[in-house]
Amino acid sequence: MHTDPIADMLTRIRNAQKVSKSEVILPYSKIKFGILKLLEKEGWVKEVEVIKADVSLKTKLLPEGSSPFDRLKVGIIYVNGKKPKISNLKRVSTPGRRVYADKNKLPKVLNGYGMAIISTSHGLMTNKEARQNHLGGEVICEIY
Repeated sequence: MHTDPIADMLTRIRNAQKVSKSEVILPYSKIKFGILKLLEKEGWVKEVEVIKADVSLKTKLLPEGSSPFDRLKVGIIYVNGKKPKISNLKRVSTPGRRVYADKNKLPKVLNGYGMAIISTSHGLMTNKEARQNHLGGEVICEIY
């Protein structure tokens, strides 16, 4: 069984919100970094930071909390200090079922209050940006 790293990232963010954590640390990948940077730009999460791997640890026994791999640190936004800004994070396209949207049929999330992340031939972008650029692509996830 293969796991879906993007679905795992979304679940980790949801779980961190449930227990009111201020930040969440995830394994690094280029696509996850791109998705998180879009969420940061659109104001859904606070700063996204890459924690560089400690190369000297690759051969030694690891101290607690350190990793030989790069990781991502994501700050979570709460409205009025208690309610998470993100009420729903949904994976649309999965490894077993890819979902593509034509440039004329891009999803509208919550009448424009939410956002979808689309993987286009010009890179990752929001559904609004993809619509402006007349691009279709794979619908990665929806957020509101």
